[in-house]
Amino acid sequence: MSGAFAVQQGNCSSFKFQVPHSCKKDPVIVDLMPDAMPQNRTDGCCNGGVLSAWAINPSMSYSSFEVTVGNLEQNSTGYKPLNPTLMAPGPGYTCSQVMDTDPTVSSLIGGRRQEQVFRTWRSTCTYSSYLAKKTPVCCVSLSTFYNPTITSCPSCSCGCRVADELTTSCVRQGSFPSNLLDADLVQCTDHMCPLRVHWHIKKNYVDHWRVKLTISNYNYGKNYSDWNVLVQHPGFGQPATAYSFNSKVLPTSEEVALFWGIFSYNSELVQAGENQLGSVTTEILVQKDLKSFTLKNGWAFPRRIYFNGENCQMPLPDIFPMLPNGSPRRKPSQSQFVLLTVIRGAETEALSDPPPGYCMELLKSSFEW
Repeated sequence: MSGAFAVQQGNCSSFKFQVPHSCKKDPVIVDLMPDAMPQNRTDGCCNGGVLSAWAINPSMSYSSFEVTVGNLEQNSTGYKPLNPTLMAPGPGYTCSQVMDTDPTVSSLIGGRRQEQVFRTWRSTCTYSSYLAKKTPVCCVSLSTFYNPTITSCPSCSCGCRVADELTTSCVRQGSFPSNLLDADLVQCTDHMCPLRVHWHIKKNYVDHWRVKLTISNYNYGKNYSDWNVLVQHPGFGQPATAYSFNSKVLPTSEEVALFWGIFSYNSELVQAGENQLGSVTTEILVQKDLKSFTLKNGWAFPRRIYFNGENCQMPLPDIFPMLPNGSPRRKPSQSQFVLLTVIRGAETEALSDPPPGYCMELLKSSFEW
């Protein structure tokens, strides 16, 4: 093998001279580390089992290895692999049956020559966080500038607190663990999630609106390096700008945007400390599609949020922060209009020689305000 290794060699006692790398019929194959020796490497190998999202780093979004299979029957056309199972980093992947496909073609001599392999098979593996874990690892809370009520993460989103106060499953506020060997030790909360994503609608302008996105780490013994957050939201059908994260609106029909940290700035979401949580945050400016934008009926909140590919537990739509009664764009009453006129009139009297139209501009700006 090159570019990877089999975890177990198996029983190779029947081979006297040239001992194979592995003699198991169902080997578990693992990617090599980045410091692997040159003679053991292949193109696309040696990422330590870590793959980046294609939108973040295309060159690190794939991995490959080569294996030479022996003891085949004479005139064999090769046997396709049976029951491939992908474990990266654990259970949760379901792989389809291996199917014949067009032979893989490689370019050589600067692209002037093409060589194809003898035979190629393909299997597609799909990840499900529901199969991977019994409980979520993150939850979502919501708030807005127009409503003082904060919609918290659903209770017991990632499990419930144990009634016994002496339990060590979580750390209560005001105390700090002396032993941080347990990476799963988290701060005691109603949601009991290691991670929380908070979506706050901050401002609403004429042609765009502003959101603050914050990810908090409740773990006392675990950092998250090279994290990413995927947000599904109808507003991402329009251009968006994130100020403190990298971002990319993905070219899909689902209207999703991917956010990740800036290298050497906030690419690592640090663990919680004695006095505060580990957190990263950014403001996002989203252009409005005036035909569809609305603050009513929870439109401005995400449909789904994923942290590192894990599905975060969302609040129920019927408890989203709602608009106050009445129209938020109510016109000033007659008394308000007179008061503004008097105030602006006092300001104009302080000018020795106000320019023509000054009072009208002040009156106009006051009315628009």
